[in-house]
Amino acid sequence: MTFVVTENCINCKYTDCVEVCPVDCFREGPNFLVIDPDECIDCALCEPECPAEAICSEDDLPPEMAAFLQINAEKAKIWPAITAHKDPFPDADEWKGKKDKLKYLEK
Repeated sequence: MTFVVTENCINCKYTDCVEVCPVDCFREGPNFLVIDPDECIDCALCEPECPAEAICSEDDLPPEMAAFLQINAEKAKIWPAITAHKDPFPDADEWKGKKDKLKYLEK
C-alpha cells in the first residue's frame, strides 16, 4: 500500500505534507505534488497535514480518483524531489475543494 496525492492538490500545492515525510517521497510538478510509491513507507504522517485533504491511502482511494494512482507513479519517476516547505500558490484557497481539476494538471 502507498499513499496517493489526488486532484485536490492541483493548483494548490500546499507543502505541509513534505515537511513531515520521513523518507522524502514527495515529487514536485508545475502545479501538483505526487508521492513516489517506491519510496513511501505508508507511515500516514502526510495525510492529516494536507490542508486540501488531497492525500489518501491507496486502499481508501475513491473510484473517481483511481487515475491518480498511476499519475503519482508515472510522475514520481520524472519530477524532482521536494524536501522543504514552500509557500502554496497565492490563489490556493480558491482552488481548494474544487471538483474536476484533472484537466488543469500540468504534466
